[in-house]
Amino acid sequence: MGLTLLKTYTPKEHEIERRWWLVDAEGKTLGRIATEVARLLRGKHKPSFTPHLDTGDYVVVVNAKKVTLSGKKSEQKTYFTHSGFMGGEKHIPFQTMIERHPDRVINLAVKGMLPKNTLGRKIREKLKVYAGAEHPHQGQTPQKVDF
Repeated sequence: MGLTLLKTYTPKEHEIERRWWLVDAEGKTLGRIATEVARLLRGKHKPSFTPHLDTGDYVVVVNAKKVTLSGKKSEQKTYFTHSGFMGGEKHIPFQTMIERHPDRVINLAVKGMLPKNTLGRKIREKLKVYAGAEHPHQGQTPQKVDF
C-alpha cells in the first residue's frame, strides 16, 4: 500500500505567458463585457491559473462609448463619488458618465469584479479602454475575442 504525494504546481514569473486580447464593446451589454474582461485579466481561462498570482493577459477594449445597458438602467444607474468633505457626495448619471468618460464606465465595472487588494490593482493595470475604435496597441497584435 504505497502513499503517493502530489505536489501543487505554481507557475514562476518567467513561465507565465501573456497574450493581448481586443474586445469591441459596440452594442454589447456592460456587465457581460465586464465579466469576460475580468476573466481574461485574471487568467481564469488558462490551465495555469493560480488565485494568488497574476497569470492573466492584457485586454484592450475599444468603442467604450457604444456600450449598452439592459432595461431602464441607462436612465436609473448612477455613479457615486465623495470628496471626503461634508456634503461632498455626487451621484453622476450613467448618461453623463458615458458622454464625458466612457472609459471609466468599463473600468469601474471591471474593477468591481476583481479582488480588492494589491493583486487586483496590479491586474487592473493590464486593462486598456478607449472610447473610439482607435488604439495604440497594434504593435502587440491583439487577437480579437468575441463574446
